[in-house]
Amino acid sequence: MTIAAALANLASRLPTFEPGHVWLAGAGPGDPRYLTLEVIDALGKADVIVHDALVSEDVLAFAPQAKVLYAGKRGGKPSTAQDDITLSLIRLAREGHRVLRLKGGDPFIFGRGGEEAEALVKAGIPFRVLPGMTSALAALASVRIPATMRGISKAITLATGHAAGTEDDLDWAALARTGEPIVVYMGLKNLDLISRLLIEGGRASETPVAVIMAATTGEERLLTATLATVAGEVERQGFAAPALIVIGEIVLMRDLLASPAGETP
Repeated sequence: MTIAAALANLASRLPTFEPGHVWLAGAGPGDPRYLTLEVIDALGKADVIVHDALVSEDVLAFAPQAKVLYAGKRGGKPSTAQDDITLSLIRLAREGHRVLRLKGGDPFIFGRGGEEAEALVKAGIPFRVLPGMTSALAALASVRIPATMRGISKAITLATGHAAGTEDDLDWAALARTGEPIVVYMGLKNLDLISRLLIEGGRASETPVAVIMAATTGEERLLTATLATVAGEVERQGFAAPALIVIGEIVLMRDLLASPAGETP
């Protein structure tokens, strides 16, 4: 079944995108094949799309009719202020546009979707949330690392590394003590500090680590190392954002699952 046929099949169940409404949508990890049908439908209905830096041109190609506004939001690079983005969403909705706020991954996973939804509620703007595949789970699946694995992990933590070393930082020692896998978003520039804090918190320096750069795209790269060596490897191999850091024994599963026996014929 083609995408067009699938959407036609779902037409009676898809919501109506009304003028003056804002939809907060997740574009998935990068490649458009990870878009949901609901998000593809929204792309075709929007008057205005306000998108973050991680939304690709291939995704935006589903919306040739829409006015496209770039809103930045890329860690470590010049970005549009969050308050300005929120005010733009409110203004565009009040002008009667169908506004699609498009974010990489899922809007409620380190995407500030909750903050924007709260502002829309306070402004009296109707909105809807369209989930997207969060980058962490898609990235792990892309490189054949299971997010959870019986006998290896019972939980997984999604953490932001953006604030490492500041007063808003996480308690990395507490995370270290769980012994469970950690997936770190926006942590590349603070990787040396995060690794050190986890080791000081009791995590073994030999703990396996994977770094996945530009997951699911044509630029995807992967390196594996240990907690003690990963920061040096990232620098040596020239890895750059966007990248996800996977810490824990689940990383070792990749050697088995990426073996020739696991290749698709």
